[in-house]
Amino acid sequence: MKTFETKTFDIPELKGISKKSIEEHLKLYSGYVKNANNVLAKIAELSKDAENNAYVIGELHRRFAFEYNGMRNHESYFASFQGGAKAIDEKSALMEAIKKEYGSFDAWLSSFKGLAMTRGIGWAMLYYDRNDSRLIMSWVDEQHLGQLNACDIILGLDMWEHSYVADYQPSGKKQYVEDFFANLNWEIVEKRFH
Repeated sequence: MKTFETKTFDIPELKGISKKSIEEHLKLYSGYVKNANNVLAKIAELSKDAENNAYVIGELHRRFAFEYNGMRNHESYFASFQGGAKAIDEKSALMEAIKKEYGSFDAWLSSFKGLAMTRGIGWAMLYYDRNDSRLIMSWVDEQHLGQLNACDIILGLDMWEHSYVADYQPSGKKQYVEDFFANLNWEIVEKRFH
């Protein structure tokens, strides 16, 4: 059976987010990859007697969505730091799409940061909806509840406590969001948009 591979990321020193936090966070990501593979292997094994294992197989399929989306969300998150911070190109197609959808980059940024401050664990996401050719922001609970069908992740901001508590404490959530944007490589985000 084909398996998912753990990706590596060339993440430079970041403002506010420690190397130790990134190292620990990458271990968590590796766990999602491993667990996604393990769940699929277990489903294949139990499917040899699908009738007697139907309930367990169904629950494993639910679990797979959590592990798989955790893997893909983190890949988007870590890739956004590669190559160091780079500002968004004022003339890029992404900038034009943001302005078209939200009026201005500053209006979008303020709204997205507000989304990131949603209480609870999850992800602040900027998606591209290919069906309607537009950008959409959305909150995703945990890893898998609220992902938008037929949409591509353009930008994913991890708002689980593990992403910021070691460096910022619970009360520093807002500063973590600010530092995320200070460390963001917009060239990578723009490539995703294309």
